[in-house]
Amino acid sequence: MVRRLSFDGRRRFVVSAFVVGAALLVWRAVYLQLSETDVLQGHGADRYLRTVELPAHRGTITDRHNEPLAVSTPVSSVGVIPSKLTQVRGRWPALARALGISGQELSAFVQSRLERRFVLLRRHVPPELAEEVMRLDIDGVELRQEVHRYYPAGEVTAHCVGFTDIDDNGQEGIELAYDEHLRGVSGSKRVIQDLNGHVVENVESVRAPQPGRDLALSIDKRIQYVAYRELKAAVREHQARAGSMVVLDTQTGEVLAAVNQPSYNPNNRKQLRAGYFRNRALTDTFEPGSTIKPFTIASALESGAIGVKTMIDTGPGTLRVGRHTVRDLHDYGLLDATGIISKSSNVGITKIAISLEPGQLWRMLAGLGFGAATGSGFPGEAVGRLQHYAAWRTIDNATLGFGYGLSVTALQLASAYLAFANDGMVLPVSLTRLPERHTGRRVMSRSSAQTVRGMLEAAVRQGTGALARITGYRVAGKTGTVHKLARGGGYAEDRYVSLFAGMIPASQPRLIAVTMIDEPARGEHFGGQVAAPVFARVMRDATRLLDIPPDDIAPLLPQNEQFLTRVHTADLPPVIRP
Repeated sequence: MVRRLSFDGRRRFVVSAFVVGAALLVWRAVYLQLSETDVLQGHGADRYLRTVELPAHRGTITDRHNEPLAVSTPVSSVGVIPSKLTQVRGRWPALARALGISGQELSAFVQSRLERRFVLLRRHVPPELAEEVMRLDIDGVELRQEVHRYYPAGEVTAHCVGFTDIDDNGQEGIELAYDEHLRGVSGSKRVIQDLNGHVVENVESVRAPQPGRDLALSIDKRIQYVAYRELKAAVREHQARAGSMVVLDTQTGEVLAAVNQPSYNPNNRKQLRAGYFRNRALTDTFEPGSTIKPFTIASALESGAIGVKTMIDTGPGTLRVGRHTVRDLHDYGLLDATGIISKSSNVGITKIAISLEPGQLWRMLAGLGFGAATGSGFPGEAVGRLQHYAAWRTIDNATLGFGYGLSVTALQLASAYLAFANDGMVLPVSLTRLPERHTGRRVMSRSSAQTVRGMLEAAVRQGTGALARITGYRVAGKTGTVHKLARGGGYAEDRYVSLFAGMIPASQPRLIAVTMIDEPARGEHFGGQVAAPVFARVMRDATRLLDIPPDDIAPLLPQNEQFLTRVHTADLPPVIRP
């Protein structure tokens, strides 16, 4: 009897235990379903639901005619989940071969990032490589969609447009200056992934990507290409150290072309030095030399110091200024202002400059924008140097009169020549396309500007700028040949900057261009021989592209070798010796 009760007790105990346990399980299930639904769903979603980023397209950069200069295209990047990839080490050699890296590199990359949930292994891969990687079907290897920046014009517009880094952030040029304007805002979406991390289904959009805004530059890609082609050819021909050219629309102040040598391809920047990236036309300064002489003449006309027919005795071809001597190549004798510009007489312009009050010449140069930024907004734009006249000596008045003792950029010099093209008015320059013309600012009288423009036309027709002539057009311009500063002080005897600043057509200028060739080392080095021909070749094509009607149907005057040699060497910069 005792044995039976003992058996019955144990049976009831076990049954009771099962009943209690089942009741607890039911209670727990009901509790979880009713009280912790969100927690359970979250744990489940963590195993298959992911939020992925949707990259936003960066705004397109175009030229003034909406030709693309920088566009964003979708590309794939190869990423890995380190925790999963470590479980299939046998597949690593195949992955390394596909990506063109060694097994040691892949191993080091994965081992150093084991704590990361996901990491990009190779970014912006070609479509065929992305397909090859996915065909390997390796657990833990995924493709992620990103955006790649592409520059259709390559090195032709590289210095203006600039480039972005691999994360689509602006690094140089317009890409940097207008980074916030161009940059988009990434979106996101939730997706269902399988055990291998592949997207099975799009669940919902969390935030739609906001593309960046487009930007139209003032650049005309056709003129930019012509300028780039001719500048590159000139730098090679003369074995120069570098070169720059700027072309402005006189009606708006817009930059139609800004090119430099050496250049680079923004689509392939491997093994390039940082010096290749800078836009020399806006960031590098030089002494402008004889290209400043027209402004000295304009200042003298404005102040009444000289008249159009005032004769200046430049004989005997030298002039003492304090302890210094200013020289001409020849004794030109009596010259009026037009003759001084045409023959580029240093003695004549010096006599005019020292007759002016220092403040008069300074106000003219400062009013033209020398010593100040042009307002283009380009990153790293140089302001140049123009010392205040309070610190000038007599020799400073003289040297500034023929373009030494101050420094400018090619863009500043082109901007200043707008005054002659626009009858005394200068316009703010712009690298972006303008919806309407800005109001100009007067820096000299209409009569002075037109008078000096006539002198500049004479300098091309029968002076140092003869090689800037273009059949069918009247051209106005000024050459410059500048000794470069030597490292030990003073000026180097064998290192030059060759310059030409001009406008076309001279009767009613539409285009202004400044050409600068730095240290031509083979053959000629005078501005009229090196820089002026570049102007002529570029403007010949530019007038055709813009359909600018000719203003001179008379045939060009015959040229001979003796005449050309004489007018070019007349632009020889002054040698100033104590």
